[in-house]
Amino acid sequence: MQSLTGIDLGAKIVAKLTRRLLPFLFVLYIVAYLDRINVGFAALQMKGQLGFSDEVYGLGAGIFFAGYFFFQVPSNLALARFGARRWIAVIMVVWGIISASMILVASPRGFYLLRFLLGAAEAGFFPGMILYLRQWFPSAARARAIALFMTAAPLAGVIGGPISGLLLGVQRGHLMGWQWLFLIEGLPAVLLGGVALVYLTDRPEIATWLTTEERGWLVEQLAREERPTPQASGGVFAALTQVRVWMLVVVYLGVTTAAYGIGLWLPSLLRNVSGTSNLVVGLLSAIPYLATVVAMVLVGISSDRTRDRKWHLAGSAFACAIALGCAAYSTSTIADVIFLSVTLMGAFSMNGPFWATTTEMLTETSAAAGIAVINSLGNLGGFLGPYTIGLIRTWTGSFRGGLLAVGALLAVSGALALLAYGNDPRKSHTPAP
Repeated sequence: MQSLTGIDLGAKIVAKLTRRLLPFLFVLYIVAYLDRINVGFAALQMKGQLGFSDEVYGLGAGIFFAGYFFFQVPSNLALARFGARRWIAVIMVVWGIISASMILVASPRGFYLLRFLLGAAEAGFFPGMILYLRQWFPSAARARAIALFMTAAPLAGVIGGPISGLLLGVQRGHLMGWQWLFLIEGLPAVLLGGVALVYLTDRPEIATWLTTEERGWLVEQLAREERPTPQASGGVFAALTQVRVWMLVVVYLGVTTAAYGIGLWLPSLLRNVSGTSNLVVGLLSAIPYLATVVAMVLVGISSDRTRDRKWHLAGSAFACAIALGCAAYSTSTIADVIFLSVTLMGAFSMNGPFWATTTEMLTETSAAAGIAVINSLGNLGGFLGPYTIGLIRTWTGSFRGGLLAVGALLAVSGALALLAYGNDPRKSHTPAP
């Protein structure tokens, strides 16, 4: 039998990794993302029943990312020490229990506390997954892998919107609809944590589901890519001393401010302009997320094929900023759905090229801490976005000012992306496997 060439073998291995790892990681991320955004649907009911103002809700929705910020680095370093299989299993069980415990919320203080604890528990998941994908996928296939993995976030909105709208109508026993929502949507994390302990493999070197030839090629290819470059020196925090890295932190701040600011207020934004029922709002909210799934995949594939990160980042940011400006002045349900769809498409589509480049800039020794620090600082936008929109709406009675503020930050992110990649020495025209 004729042996495979290096290119053919590489393509075969990437396809095998994609089939083996991505579907399961995809499901885990759907559960994680739904547990952090389902409060947006619960707010349609719980705000009125508990007497929470828009400012209280915005602060509680965003304070998740305060816990995320403070616990992300230690959590990701623990993952690097103990392995993805065990650490991901532990944190999934913990955050599932906390998410289900949201049924106990009765005051702003309790709301803030549980959202903070949920963020602390989830802190290691996403950067851990980025580190995990980095340990398995060669750099030329990494943007596609990350983009496919991250389509789980908008798909969580597609699935969660209608389900959450239905659950808000459940009134059984002593629990209200929003309490059933948190209880039912929190349990899958606990169950899947146990599955992760059995299914995941920590590193390619011990993957029994790869052949000896496949394992040797993958380990050698990943080791070759770890050779130092001018953009990646050896110290743990060395990458963070570069100005370009900090520019990308601000770029990512814009991404998360838009993604979570709009995502956590999306049901209320649609209710505000349409005045429809919880179920209809849940169905309408699925449309922007469904469009986002398609956009993320296409942008990730295009970014890998052209090996361009700069224009894929900047173009997505500018499209998002323009759409937010239009949504701020929209008075039509159809127009609002369209503009909010473009907003989420632009914000989420930045993730694939952004994280592909970030992982290329860090060596093995700096990746665990570097990815966590960049992600934790950038994810402060998850606090900034929801709270800013809620605060400005409390002051003005309108969503307009908050949407314009988020749009302005996205415009800055686009400009910084152009500067950060003005002369990208990592860009290569080598075809992806």
